[in-house]
Amino acid sequence: MAPQKSLRYPIGIQTFSDIIEEGYAYVDKTGYIPTLVEHGKYIFLSRPRRLGKSLLLSTLEAYFEGRRELFKGLALDRMDVEIDFFTYLLPIYAPETGECSIGVKIKG
Repeated sequence: MAPQKSLRYPIGIQTFSDIIEEGYAYVDKTGYIPTLVEHGKYIFLSRPRRLGKSLLLSTLEAYFEGRRELFKGLALDRMDVEIDFFTYLLPIYAPETGECSIGVKIKG
């Protein structure tokens, strides 16, 4: 029997690309991205600290930047979905850093 690969937990890592590229454990919820983008109008992420808000935004950012290689083997990779980044632009304010950047506008 081959030894099992131990999972490394991404404690303190909030960047989707870092988690995927460095082989950390990742709970795949990328299959929800098309529904979120296509059917949401306004999304307010009200969750306690340390429960994935920044990781969700980082995942969306990677997808809209066209970094498809990060999604290999994940749910979104197996779906026949293509979302045009330029249809969904909107300023996004990140209160944890105080930064404002161009982000995703949810159709509606």
